[in-house]
Amino acid sequence: MGLKSNLNNLKEKYKGTKMAPAFNALHTFLYTPNDTTHNGTHIKAADDLKRTMNTVIMAMIPCLIFGMFNAGYQHNLQVGDVQAVTSGFFSSEFWTLDNFMIGFWKIIPLIIVSYGVGLGIEFIFAIIKKHEVEEGYLVTGMLVPLIVPIDIPLWMLAVAVVFGVIIGKEVFGGTGMNILNPALTIRAFLFFAYPTWMSGDKVWVEGAVQRTKDIAAGANLDAISGETILGSLAQGKEMTHSVADMFLGFIPGSVGETSTLLIILGGLFLIFTKIGSWRIMLSSVLGAIAMGLIFNQIVDAGIIVEGSKFYGLMSTPFWEHLIIGGFAFGTVFMATDPVTASQTNKGKWIYGFLIGFVSILIRVFNPAYPEGVMLAILLMNVFAPTIDHYVIQGNVKKRMKRLKAKVA
Repeated sequence: MGLKSNLNNLKEKYKGTKMAPAFNALHTFLYTPNDTTHNGTHIKAADDLKRTMNTVIMAMIPCLIFGMFNAGYQHNLQVGDVQAVTSGFFSSEFWTLDNFMIGFWKIIPLIIVSYGVGLGIEFIFAIIKKHEVEEGYLVTGMLVPLIVPIDIPLWMLAVAVVFGVIIGKEVFGGTGMNILNPALTIRAFLFFAYPTWMSGDKVWVEGAVQRTKDIAAGANLDAISGETILGSLAQGKEMTHSVADMFLGFIPGSVGETSTLLIILGGLFLIFTKIGSWRIMLSSVLGAIAMGLIFNQIVDAGIIVEGSKFYGLMSTPFWEHLIIGGFAFGTVFMATDPVTASQTNKGKWIYGFLIGFVSILIRVFNPAYPEGVMLAILLMNVFAPTIDHYVIQGNVKKRMKRLKAKVA
C-alpha cells in the first residue's frame, strides 16, 4: 500500500478523535483533499490555501539558497580566505561549496526551529480547539529564518516564535483573523526583547568570539570588524560597497534580504501567479522614493550638513534606499500579506505608499536600529482596516450622489 492509502486509512481510523486534525493536515499538505462538495459551487479553482502558501515559499527559495552562499562568503571574506567578488553574479569566488556549506549548517537549524516550534503550536491549538490545522504558518516558518540575524541563539528564536504564533495570530482566532503579520511580530519581539542581537552592526563570522579571545591574548590575527551597510551609513561612514554588489547581494545582512535581484524575480513570480499585489509593491517603492527625495532635498538645501547626526542616511541617494537593508524583501514578501494588508484597490495604493514613506522615515531617525520596513509594515497592518473603511465609505458617498442625481 502506498503512502496516500495509509494516510486515508489513518484518517478514517482517527476520524472524530482529537488526533484527526493532525492526519488531515498531513494528508492535505501532500495530496489534494478527498472532500467534494455536494451543493452548487460559487468559485472553481485548482488551488487551495496550502498550494498558495507553497507558491510563496517557492518564490523565496532562491533568496534562501543565495543567502546560504552569501553567509559563507561573508565569513570567508572577513577572515581573508577569499577575495571580494569582481566578476559579477556568476563569480567563481562566490559560488563555492565551502561558502555554501558554512551557510547551510548555520541556517538549517534556524529553519528547523522555526518550523518545529511554530507548527507544533499550530497542531496543539488545532487539537485543543478541534478544528483543522491552519496553513498560514507554512510561509511564516520560512520568512522568519530569512529576516533574523544569522547568529541569533536558537532558544531566542524559539521563544519569539511561541510569542508570535500565540499572541500575533492564535489569540485573534488563527489564520485569516490576525491583524498583524506573524513573521514581523516575531521579529518585533526579538527587536524589543533582545535588542543587542538585532542591531545588525557586525558581520557574522563563524568562530568570531574565539578569534576575539585569541586577539586579546596576543595572537597575530586580524580583528573581525565588518559592519552592515545601514550600520555604517547611520554612523556617517562612507559607502564601501558598489551599487552592483548591493543590487546582486554580495553584502552582509539577514539571510534573505541581501539580493535585490532575486527578490525582484520572486516578486514578479508572485505577481504572475496573482498571489502578490503589484499595487502594494509599486506604491511602496513610490513612497520610499518620495521620502528619500525629501531627505535629499533637505541635505541639498544645507539644513543638515556633513557631520550632523542624521547626515549619513539623509544624504544617501533616494534610489539606494531601495537596494539596502530589508526594504525590498519586506515590500515583496510581507507588505503583500493578503490577510493583514488593505483589501480594496485604492486602499492598497494608500497602504503601500505609506509603508514605503514611513520605512525611510524610521530608517533615518531610529537611533537604535537603522531599519524601518518592519515597524512600518506593522504600523500599517493596524491601520489597514481603517484605510479600507474610508475607501468604502467614499465609494458609497459617490454612488449615493449619482443615485440622487438620477432621481432628480
